Amino acid sequence: MSRTYVITGSASGIGQATADKLKSLGQKVIGIDIHNADVIADLSTPQGRIDAAKKTIEISKNSIDAVIACAGLAHPTAKTVSVNYFGVTEFLNEILPTLTKSKTPRVVITSSVASIMPNSTELVDAMCANDEAKAVAIAQSLVDAAAGGEQLIYASTKRAISRWIRQQCLKPQWAAAGIPINAVGPAIVETPMVDQLIKTPEEREGLAKLVPMPLNGFMEPETVAALLIWLTGIQNTHVTGQTIYIDGGFERIVRGEDIWAWKK
Repeated sequence: MSRTYVITGSASGIGQATADKLKSLGQKVIGIDIHNADVIADLSTPQGRIDAAKKTIEISKNSIDAVIACAGLAHPTAKTVSVNYFGVTEFLNEILPTLTKSKTPRVVITSSVASIMPNSTELVDAMCANDEAKAVAIAQSLVDAAAGGEQLIYASTKRAISRWIRQQCLKPQWAAAGIPINAVGPAIVETPMVDQLIKTPEEREGLAKLVPMPLNGFMEPETVAALLIWLTGIQNTHVTGQTIYIDGGFERIVRGEDIWAWKK
């Protein structure tokens, strides 16, 4: 059965690998990115998100079955907040009325193992409160302080997006509409962006020590794509609100064996 998938960040990395795989399976894909895409859009601005959704709906002829949100930045800048969090949540809200018309609607977002790493609680809370102006201001203050706090921005956006799906997943517009909404949390994926960080064996070894992945080490984008495709496929009828870590065991290292300790 052919379905229509919308993929943000489709021009590179995980988004491109996912788009390529879906096309090879005979699915229709509408790619969104700042270049080399069906819909050229800047998701860092409110108007850019509205325009992206409007154009996507137009191209889809008002028929969308799944959204895979991969667009994101890893820069220690305030813009990362606008793209990684609001560029996802506001775009999805714009697309939701159309998505709801599908018989088997699905959504998945690319979060990160960074979601379980140090972050700014104040920044995360501002994002989860849907206050973009405040969140951007907090992020900019971390940048301006030049005390290392700017390095918390990326992890904060991923923590917030993982919290957002749990905040949303049981609401009527999602659960009652039959829409599973999840995230994946990759560790090190060998994308062009990561390749710039591991140009030498020493750099590769250093990153492996920083983010150890005992099971099979670093991975290719296609590995993450396979999980994204399953989560947005018709087979996924009950998995929702989850961030599924695809990380070779890194999350287990960070959080330990007993993640149920909160219930004791």
